[in-house]
Amino acid sequence: MRRKLVVGNWKMHGSPGRNRDLLEAIKPALQSLEGRVEIAVCPSFPHLADTRAILAGSRIGLGAQNLFSFGEGAMTGEVSASMLADAGVGLVIVGHSERRGRLGETDAQTADKFAAARKAGLVPILCVGETRPERDAGETAAVVLRQLDAVIDNQGIAALDKAVLAYEPVWAIGSGDPATPEQAQAVHALLRGRLKQRSGKIADEIRILYGGSVNAANAGELFAQPDIDGGLVGGASLQAREFIAICASAGS
Repeated sequence: MRRKLVVGNWKMHGSPGRNRDLLEAIKPALQSLEGRVEIAVCPSFPHLADTRAILAGSRIGLGAQNLFSFGEGAMTGEVSASMLADAGVGLVIVGHSERRGRLGETDAQTADKFAAARKAGLVPILCVGETRPERDAGETAAVVLRQLDAVIDNQGIAALDKAVLAYEPVWAIGSGDPATPEQAQAVHALLRGRLKQRSGKIADEIRILYGGSVNAANAGELFAQPDIDGGLVGGASLQAREFIAICASAGS
């Protein structure tokens, strides 16, 4: 049985003091969920070391929000997968819609980042999702399957072993208008079905998270869907009570 996973994506938020206050509030509250749900947070690069120190002794994992596909070299301002591993990172988000949409990252670049993460021993969280115009045009399936296939075609289905997928409809992120549980489940089932065409084992074992205005009020219904294995949580992960409630929903 797949164990639920909840990942807090802090995006470009935080400071040493605010991060400490948040983590010190959630650590004791989430201790009772150990063994029932896996939890991680993804701070920005400058806060990785401080966050790692605060999390020491807890079961909350440390993730990163991005990486560069090269191992090393003259790439000013970039951070490699091996650097993240050295910093104690266990998971890393690749292909987030803000990287794709605002910064123009392609499916091929995302696939290369996915490969770099795996090579360094990190667990990649591959994000896929459609925009509002794409959904309205009936292109949801074509978009998310294209984004998933870019990794499979580049690296083979075995690359998805132990990885994580995240369906994040772009139109729902930060909008306060999440996908309904039925809408989210339909896309999650579609993604799992695509994987099953290549490997039943990977399809059955991979965790597919939902991301897009997840909050304490809707988490329970979303996580109750058979193919939704947790959440990639944005703004609500910056609020202790909200994030605790979301994690509790995943662990119930």
